[in-house]
Amino acid sequence: MDITKMDRGTLTLFGSGCCVMLSMHFTLQLVSQHLFFWKNPKEQKAILIIVMMAPIYAINSFMGLLDIQGSKATFMFLDSVKECYEALVIAKFLSLMYSYLNISISKNIVPDGIKGREIHHSFPVTLFQPHTVRLDHHTLKLLKQWTWQFVIIRPVCSVLMILLQLSGLYTSWVSWTLSIILNISVSLALYSLVIFYHVFAKELAPHKPLSKFLCIKGIVFFCFWQGIMLEILVAAGIIKSHHYWLDVEHIEEALQNVLVCVEMVVFSVMQQYAYHVAPYSGDVAEKMRLNKKE
Repeated sequence: MDITKMDRGTLTLFGSGCCVMLSMHFTLQLVSQHLFFWKNPKEQKAILIIVMMAPIYAINSFMGLLDIQGSKATFMFLDSVKECYEALVIAKFLSLMYSYLNISISKNIVPDGIKGREIHHSFPVTLFQPHTVRLDHHTLKLLKQWTWQFVIIRPVCSVLMILLQLSGLYTSWVSWTLSIILNISVSLALYSLVIFYHVFAKELAPHKPLSKFLCIKGIVFFCFWQGIMLEILVAAGIIKSHHYWLDVEHIEEALQNVLVCVEMVVFSVMQQYAYHVAPYSGDVAEKMRLNKKE
């Protein structure tokens, strides 16, 4: 295959496809390591769901490039898949933190050492919660509910958006209303994670939760803000269409998808370090070494 003879569109697809393959390679490598050293199913199941975020985003964006002339409903569906998975990942991240601290909401297990700690809420949460709250089973259950509400609201809004788009009822005010609902929902979910981290920063320190959270937030951050930046560039007339068969909205969507494919390679590498298998491989590796000596 002679790359120099490829046209711009084919070269873009080829490069994006290579990025998808790299993202899948690094992620599956990490997944296989965790499956080999399957020591703590509760924690590692959450980790597997979290690390699959990068290749799922990459594959989803590549599908958007393959259907570059797709309808708005098609692109909305692809975006919804990513965002629904994002909601699941955020919820699983909180479950992972609970597991690290040996907290079980369903079994009403809260270690005595963390009961009674103070949680200081900030505005606008103080509009419906006291400024200072003592940590107990009810408080932890509430934080979990604040996270999981996004897992429910995101898919519901996605289905509504697609149905309204297909029926021609997706007006600007509907778009703004759903966007406000989703922003409030995701902000509450992320707020609960931040509060949880601040309260248990000392206990969570050995597990390096900040690097784990930044991998998730980084993917969401780049996808969201570069989308906003591309919209600004289109509105300013910097990004233009030079194709009679492809309008500027499709070009904007294509640029976003290419950037996501490239970025997911970086994040899949970062996840190798943030979610590495070392905490689970020690005892197994030692047993294998002893068996070889015998």
